[in-house]
Amino acid sequence: MAPIKHHLSDSLLMAYSAGTLAEAFNLVIATHISMCDECRARMESFDTVGGALLEGCDTASLDAGSLEATLAMISGAPVERARPAAPSRAGIFHAPLRDYVGGDLDSVRWKKLGGGVSQYLLDTSRDATVRLLHIPSGTTVPDHGHRGMELTLVLKGAFIDGKERFARGDVEIANEDLHHTPIADVGEDCICLAATDARLKFTNLIPRMAQPFIGM
Repeated sequence: MAPIKHHLSDSLLMAYSAGTLAEAFNLVIATHISMCDECRARMESFDTVGGALLEGCDTASLDAGSLEATLAMISGAPVERARPAAPSRAGIFHAPLRDYVGGDLDSVRWKKLGGGVSQYLLDTSRDATVRLLHIPSGTTVPDHGHRGMELTLVLKGAFIDGKERFARGDVEIANEDLHHTPIADVGEDCICLAATDARLKFTNLIPRMAQPFIGM
């Protein structure tokens, strides 16, 4: 695999280490970390710092009923952050993505969106959504902006966004300030893992009309 050029920010890695992100973003980050030695090392350093801070905290006595309250909170807590693991030798998906899908690329049940683009929604908590996207070579994603954060990780192929090229292992971080029209690079279809915590802002009428049906 070619060297990864587009990495996660320190703020995202620290939030992942602290367990404060939505499950959808955790999945994208864990999958990227499984592919990226640099971000994995940075994340482990944040884990180490967090552990040292906890060890330095003073102990405190517990109130009566603390155990019952804690167990009740655990029962309603979100899924533990996804942990990075080794890649599958037989395909393109790394764990934990392979575990969410239940296999590799041949296990994905694609749903057509139009223009040759397909998606597969993954089952996560409701505070954000994450999907696999299959974009044919040379296909342009409709012009859009963002109402929140979007993380897009390339698993296969590449896409061009402005002057930047995002290939396998690269991650694009988008927020309300970014308005763009990505296009899948020629030569190979592009497969991405994308997480969002708000609906996209499409410029054209047809994508806007389709939003309630495609969930983007």
